[in-house]
Amino acid sequence: MEPQNQRHTARMNLLGHRDIESTLVYIELISFESDEYHSAVARTVEEARKLLEQGFDHVCQKDDLMLFRKRK
Repeated sequence: MEPQNQRHTARMNLLGHRDIESTLVYIELISFESDEYHSAVARTVEEARKLLEQGFDHVCQKDDLMLFRKRK
């Protein structure tokens, strides 16, 4: 079995699908390739609000800093 087919079969099993066609729909909707992020820091609630509006996700807070990330 080719490596790509093995990955698809593994994902099919992970998702609990009985039909590879169902899994292929999800594979097209979700990119499994990139784990790269843009990162940002907010120091105020207003800065945090702007980052959330831009599609950033809140990751954590350290002291008075709020850390955010968004997929590239």
